Amino acid sequence: MGFHDLAFVSITGEPMPLAAFRGKAVLLVNTASQCGFTPQYKGLQALWEGYKDKDLVVLGVPSNDFGGQEPEGEVKIQEFCEVRYGVDFPLTKKEPVIGPDAHPVYRWIAGVVGEAGAPKWNFHKYLIDPKGEITGVFGSKVAPDSADLKTAIEAALP
Repeated sequence: MGFHDLAFVSITGEPMPLAAFRGKAVLLVNTASQCGFTPQYKGLQALWEGYKDKDLVVLGVPSNDFGGQEPEGEVKIQEFCEVRYGVDFPLTKKEPVIGPDAHPVYRWIAGVVGEAGAPKWNFHKYLIDPKGEITGVFGSKVAPDSADLKTAIEAALP
C-alpha cells in the first residue's frame, strides 16, 4: 500500500483519490484556522500559484489535533481559507492526523518515516515525489517560502 493507493475526501465531499496525483509532486500539509502558523496559508497559496503549472499539488488537510485550533466544520473552514487567504489549492475534509484514529495517509506516513516523523503541530509538511515516495519532512516552523523547502520542491518536480 502506497501513497497513490490511498484517498481523501475533498472539503466539499467529493472523493479525492491520490492516484490522480501520480506523476506530480505533492506538498501535504495539515492545517488549522486558529494557529499562530495560520498565516502560512498565504505562502502555501503562493507555492501553489508558482508551481502548479510545473506539476506541484499543494494539498491541505484541516485537522483539529493540535490545540483545538480547527474547531469549525468544512463549510466554515473553506470560507475562511478562501476569504482570508485566497486559497484555491485542494483541501480535504477535516481529518485526524495523529494517533490510532489518524487518516490512513498519515498512518502510511508514520509507517514510512516512523512515529517520530508524525506531525508535531499544525502546518507540518511532507513532500511526496511523482512516484509517491516521501522525499522531505518539514516541521511547522519551516515557512512555505523557505529556501530549503523550495529547493526540495524543485528537486521533486517531474
